[in-house]
Amino acid sequence: MNMETIVKNDTQLLLAQYNKVRRHSEQICSPLETEDYVVQPIVDVSPPKWHLGHTTWFFETFILIPHFSGYKVFNSQYNYVFNSYYETVGARVVRTDRGNLSRPSVADIYTYRAYVDEQMEAYLQEAVLTDEIYSIFELGLNHEQQHQELLLTDIKYILGHNPLFPPYNENYSGNEKPDVDSGFISMPEGMYEIGFKGTGFSFDNESARHSKYLEAFEISSSLVTNSEYLKFMQQGGYENFIYWHSEGWDWVKEHQAKAPLYWHFIDGSWKYYTLKGLQEIDPDEAVCHINFYEASAFAAWKGMRLPLEEEWEAASSFFNWGNRWEWTGSAYLPYPRYKKEAGAIGEYNGKFMVNQMVLRGASIATPEGHSRSSYRNFFHPRHQWQFSGIRLVK
Repeated sequence: MNMETIVKNDTQLLLAQYNKVRRHSEQICSPLETEDYVVQPIVDVSPPKWHLGHTTWFFETFILIPHFSGYKVFNSQYNYVFNSYYETVGARVVRTDRGNLSRPSVADIYTYRAYVDEQMEAYLQEAVLTDEIYSIFELGLNHEQQHQELLLTDIKYILGHNPLFPPYNENYSGNEKPDVDSGFISMPEGMYEIGFKGTGFSFDNESARHSKYLEAFEISSSLVTNSEYLKFMQQGGYENFIYWHSEGWDWVKEHQAKAPLYWHFIDGSWKYYTLKGLQEIDPDEAVCHINFYEASAFAAWKGMRLPLEEEWEAASSFFNWGNRWEWTGSAYLPYPRYKKEAGAIGEYNGKFMVNQMVLRGASIATPEGHSRSSYRNFFHPRHQWQFSGIRLVK
């Protein structure tokens, strides 16, 4: 059965998937006050209302405008406002200026979402999707799920840098999984198959599947905890250059770094900001909001290292993962035989394959159904604001 037949017969399923993803974005924002939607403390953090508009713009720009006959653009200025980095699609607001967008209002953005959702429903009810259009539709859903995770990370940064430390949701509970420490897992040397395998969705940077020779290694069954990281801090981890990459040591000195992001030394003890508000440090919880420099320094302090991304993937079926995005020692580069798509869709991943490090796994902020062992996340080594942690190799 070809894709076109499957799609034609599953219109209601496609609508259900679409509506579920779209509703979840708005559910994430439901605890916010209107003022919270507009704030942009740093360039890496986008205002929540921008995320809501941008993910809507994606469906309008790549599905409705080119493929839905008679579609009327909601607002011709929104392409300039909500285009993120797609040079192919035209000019856009500079990322640093997203926080200056007091208009369109939050109410305008929700009206925009409702309009596009209504038009998408009408389109899906009458269209027979080709393989190409279905791929864009599926990419749009996964793109919005990526932004749902970014919404949580950005909201946490916005509220976590408010002097009052207001909670996002006092009843928030993520998708924390049990992380039982059973020592190190021994992996034999040999050839391992790396990359996406299957018939479901994957991003282009997960292909093509290929063979990789790995020497024998041992990988920890559990993530580094707060108490373990606190020992690193107490024993001068942030004061001794010997553990740090040169660029990492520059970062420590420039930022006078002494602890992970959101940690605060108050009244003689360490506390940290969580989505529930300011809390006492949980010693057994996996350390979070660590950048690559910090992860590498901790590993060096322990006399170990971070896993290569291929080692992580080869061993991933032997340990629980999903609580933190896990830094690897691998630069973000294309796999053998990787081919970048033409046009705007080709700008999605390939253009970022420089000066970034790979993270593997998922986190408590990752939406349900949006994780797999071949998933390649990537950020610059300085980034802390993602829900990132540490797994060691020796």
